Amino acid sequence: MSKKSSGIVRPIASDFRFHDHGHFTRIVLEITESIGFSVFQLAAPNRIVVDLPEIDWELPSKLGLNQSGVLHRMRYGLFKPGESRLVIDLSKPAGVMTAFILESSDGKYWRVVIDLVHQEQALFSDKVGASNRLIVNRLSSPDIKNLNEITGSKTQKVLAQGNNIENLQTPIPQPKPSDKVQEKQKKLPVIAIDAGHGGIDPGAIGISGVKEKDITLAVARQLRKHLLKTGQYKVVMTRSRDVSLGLRQRIAIARRASADIFVSLHADSIHKKNIKGLSVYTLSENASDKEAEKLAEKENKADLLIGMDLSHESRDVQNILIDLAQRESMNLAALLAEKLISQLKVQVTLLRNTHRFAGFAVLKAPDVPSVLLEMGYLSNRQEERLLRQFRYREKLVVAIGRSLDGYFSEVSV
Repeated sequence: MSKKSSGIVRPIASDFRFHDHGHFTRIVLEITESIGFSVFQLAAPNRIVVDLPEIDWELPSKLGLNQSGVLHRMRYGLFKPGESRLVIDLSKPAGVMTAFILESSDGKYWRVVIDLVHQEQALFSDKVGASNRLIVNRLSSPDIKNLNEITGSKTQKVLAQGNNIENLQTPIPQPKPSDKVQEKQKKLPVIAIDAGHGGIDPGAIGISGVKEKDITLAVARQLRKHLLKTGQYKVVMTRSRDVSLGLRQRIAIARRASADIFVSLHADSIHKKNIKGLSVYTLSENASDKEAEKLAEKENKADLLIGMDLSHESRDVQNILIDLAQRESMNLAALLAEKLISQLKVQVTLLRNTHRFAGFAVLKAPDVPSVLLEMGYLSNRQEERLLRQFRYREKLVVAIGRSLDGYFSEVSV
C-alpha cells in the first residue's frame, strides 16, 4: 500500500517503535514497501541520521521516546526532493551496530531496523559524518541466525558498504563570480525570499499546533506573487515547498541569483504568552539585547536540527567573517529595516525596540543586504490566529513591497 500524491505513488511510514534489549536498543520504522536507506551518526549534539527515498509520513503523534533511555527526540520530513530524512537526538552516545530491511510475516509491511549500542563518547565521535554512512540496499535482509547473534560481525560486514558511496548530502551551490558589466545591464532588482525552517525542521509550534515552517512558506508564496505582479522585481525563493535547507544553502541560493536583497521570514514562540508584535533583525557582531542573542542562537542551530554534516567544514566556513564588503551590506540592510518598520507600523502591531540585531548565520552573505523578519509570536493566541489568515498575511506582503519600493528609490542596482 502506497500513497498517491500529485500523480506520484510513494511508500508510507506508518509506525515507529523501539525496544531496549539491555545491551542494545532496536529502532523499527514500519513502511509499506521495501526501500533502500542509509544511516550515519553525528556529534555535538549526538544524533542518528537516517536517509530514505522520498516517502509520506503517517506516524503516531506520541512516540514516548523518553522512555527508551537512549532516544531523546526525533524529527522527520523531506530533506531534499527525492530524499526524506529521519533525525534522532540521543540522550547518550549510542552508535549504529547493525541496520537492515525486514519483511513482516503477513507481507503487508516492511521494517527498517536499526540497532544502537551504547558507546563511550570518544568511540562514537570517531565514526561520525556522512562519509561513514551504512548503506542498506532495497530487499536486503540478513540471515535470521545472524539476527539472533546481534553482535555478530558478519552482518555488519555485509551491510557496511557506505565508505566509498557518494555523499548524499545536498550540495551547496557555489555563488557565481560578480560581473560588473552584467550588473549595469540588469534592469530589475532581484529579491531573494527565504521561508524559514522547512522539511525536517518545523520551527516554532503555535498554540493551535500550526508550524512556523508552514506560516513562513505561505507568506513567501504570497510575497513572491505580489512582487512579480508589480513588474518591478525579479524573485528567487530559497524554497517553494516543504523541504529542508541548510543556512549556507540559503545564502548560496541568494548569491548565485545575484540577489540585491535577502529577506528571511520567521515567526517566533516564547514562554510569555502575552508578548506579541513584529520585529526586524539585521546582522551585527554584537547583539542588541539578550532576547536577540538568544533568538540568533536558536535560529543558528537549524543545520543541526536537519542533520547537516558540518564536520568536514573549516572554522572559517562555519563562521563567515564580517569583512569590509559585508559592512557595506550591513549598512544597506539597516536602511531596509528602517523602510520596513515605517510601512509595517501602519498595518500591524510592532514589538518594542522593533529594529534589533544579532549574529544570525543566515544573514551573513557578505555581498547581499539581508534582513530577518520575525512576523509575530505563534505563542500568542491572537497573533497566531492572524498569521493563519490570508488577509492578514496580505497586509504584511503589501507593506514589505512598499518598503522595497522605498529602498530602491534611494539605492541603485
